[in-house]
Amino acid sequence: MAGIWLDVLDEIARTCREHGRGDLLQAVRDKRVQLLDPTLRVLVVGEPNQGKSQLVNAIVNAPVCPVGDGLTTVLPTVVRHDEVASAAVVHTPPAAGRPTAGVTVERTAVPVDRIAAAVAGTLGRRPGGGPAHVEIGLPRALLGAGLVLVDTTGSDEVAAIGGGAPIAAVSRADAVLLVSDSTRELSVAEINMLLHVTRSHPNVVVVQTKTDLVPGWRVVAERNRRHLAEAGVPAALIPVSSALRLRAAVTDDRELNAESGFPVLIARLQRDLAGKADTLARASVALTARTVVEQLAAPLRAELESQEEEEQQSGPISQLHAAQREVDELRRCSTRWQNTLNDEMADLLSDIEYDLRDRTRQILRMVDEAFDTADPLVAWDTFQEWLERSLVEAAEANHEWLVQRCDWAARRVAANFARYGYDALPPWSVTVPEDLDNRLPEIERPNIDRFTASQKVITGMKGSYGGLLMFGLALTLAGMPMINPVSIGAGALFGGKSIRDESRQMLRRRQSTVKTAIQRHVDDFFVRMNKDCRDTVRQVQRMLRDHFTALTEELQESIVRSFRTAKQAADTDAAVRDQRQREIRLKMTRLAALYDQAQQLTAARSAPARLGPPT
Repeated sequence: MAGIWLDVLDEIARTCREHGRGDLLQAVRDKRVQLLDPTLRVLVVGEPNQGKSQLVNAIVNAPVCPVGDGLTTVLPTVVRHDEVASAAVVHTPPAAGRPTAGVTVERTAVPVDRIAAAVAGTLGRRPGGGPAHVEIGLPRALLGAGLVLVDTTGSDEVAAIGGGAPIAAVSRADAVLLVSDSTRELSVAEINMLLHVTRSHPNVVVVQTKTDLVPGWRVVAERNRRHLAEAGVPAALIPVSSALRLRAAVTDDRELNAESGFPVLIARLQRDLAGKADTLARASVALTARTVVEQLAAPLRAELESQEEEEQQSGPISQLHAAQREVDELRRCSTRWQNTLNDEMADLLSDIEYDLRDRTRQILRMVDEAFDTADPLVAWDTFQEWLERSLVEAAEANHEWLVQRCDWAARRVAANFARYGYDALPPWSVTVPEDLDNRLPEIERPNIDRFTASQKVITGMKGSYGGLLMFGLALTLAGMPMINPVSIGAGALFGGKSIRDESRQMLRRRQSTVKTAIQRHVDDFFVRMNKDCRDTVRQVQRMLRDHFTALTEELQESIVRSFRTAKQAADTDAAVRDQRQREIRLKMTRLAALYDQAQQLTAARSAPARLGPPT
C-alpha cells in the first residue's frame, strides 16, 4: 500500500540530493521514517489556558496532564501506550534533535503522583541538559492502537511551538489539534498560527473546548467556521467539552459522552490512524513535495530572473553596449571636430584679411594726410623710413593675431576630444616669422619732377611777355612807347606769378604721383602679406587635419578593439548564460513534473487539506 507514495518520497529525496540541499534531504528522510511509523502522533497546540491539558486527559479518560489554577505546562508531555502506568523525564542531548540522530537519551523516572511537578519542570529535569520532555505511559486501548498525544506548552506564536524540544515540533506530528475555548472567537494570532501550520501540515483540526461553560457556544462555533473559510484555512472545527467527557467516563453515561462531542473527535483520530499509511501519507507526501519544490524552485527562479535583469544591466553585455556607444560617440566626435576646424579656418581667413586691410587703410589714410601738405622732394626720405616701419609693424601685428587665432582654433578642435582624456593639442605651434621684414616688397622711389632754374626762367619769360605786351599796347594808345617802365613792371609781375603758379601745380603733381606710387606699393604689400597669411592658414589647417585625423584613427582602433573584445566576451557570456538558463529551466521542468506526480497521489482520494501549485 505504501509503494506509490514511498516511491514519490524517495524521488523527492533524490531531487534534494541532486540540488545539494542536505537540509531538505534530511527533512525528507525524517518524513519517510515518520510516515512508515505505524503510530499516529497528535500534537496539541494553542494559546495558554485554552484547555489543552484537560483535552488530553479527556481523550484518554485519565488525569495524566496536570490542570488547575497555578499549574503551567513547562515541558511538553507525550502520552503513549504502556502496559503499566509510568512517567519519566526524557533528556535529549543538545546536539541531537532529530529522531534518526541515533543518540542516547537519558530517562529519569518520576512517580506517577509527581507528574505535575515533572511537567512544571521542577522534578527530574537536569539543568543544562538540553531539550527535555515528559513521557507518560497508560494502558489504554486507544493508545494501544497507535495513538500518541503530545501536549505542548502554551504559546501565542507559531515559532514558539515545540520550543527547545524537537519532540513537540509540528514537522514530527501526523495530526495537529489547535485548541481554542468557547469563551471567544478565534483570535488573529490563532488564525495566523493556523495559516502557518496548514501550509506545512496536511491534517489540522480546530478543537473548540469548554462548550459546557458557554451557552452560546454554537454561535461561536459558526463564527469560527466562517473565520476559517474567509482566511482560507482548510481545517475542520470540532466543539467539545472535556468536563462532560470526564464526567461521562465516571458515570458511564453514553448520552453525556455524546453531548461532550468527543465521539466525533475520537472517530476523527481513529480514521486518521487507520488512514495514515494511505490517505494521510499521500497528503503528507504531496505537501512535502510542494514545500520541497517551492524551496528548490525559489533560488532557481531568482537566479533566472537575476540573469535576465543582469543581461541588460551589467557584465559583458553592458560592456558591449558601452563599447557601441563609444563607437557612435567617436563617429559624432569626428564629424564635430571636422566641422569645427572648417568653420574656424574660414572665420580665421576672413578675420585676418579684414585686419590686414584695415591696417593698410589706416596707413594710406595717414599718407594722404601727410602729402596733402608735405613736398615729396623734401620729406621723402623721412616718409620712406616711416612707411617701411609702419608696414612691418602692421605685418607683425597681423601675424601675431594669426598665431593667436590658430592656437585658439586648435584648442577649439581639441575640446571635442576632452571626454577621452587625451592631450589632443598638436606638438607644434605657429610663430611669427623672424624674416618678416625681408618678405616685404621694397619701396621704389617715384619719379618726381623738379622745378629747375631754366624751367623757372622760361616760365617767367612766358608770363612776363604777356604782361609786357598787354600793358605796352595799352600805353601806346596814350602816346607812350610800348616798352616803358610800367609795361616792364607789369611783365615782371606776371612772370613772378607764372613761376609761382607753375611751382604749386608741380607740387600737386608730385604729391599725386607719390600717393599713387604708395597706394600701389601698399596694394602690393597687402597682396603679398595676404598670400602669406592664407598659405599659413592652409598649412595650419592641413597640420591640424592630419593631427586630429591620426588621433581619431588611434581612438577608433582602440575603441574598435575594445568593441571586439566586449563582443567576444558578450558572446561567450551569452552562451554560458544561455546554457545555464537551459539547465535552470530543465530543473524547473523536472520539479514541476515531480510536483504533478506528488499531487496525483491525492487526485483520486479525498485529502485532509487542499493543495495548490507552488508559487
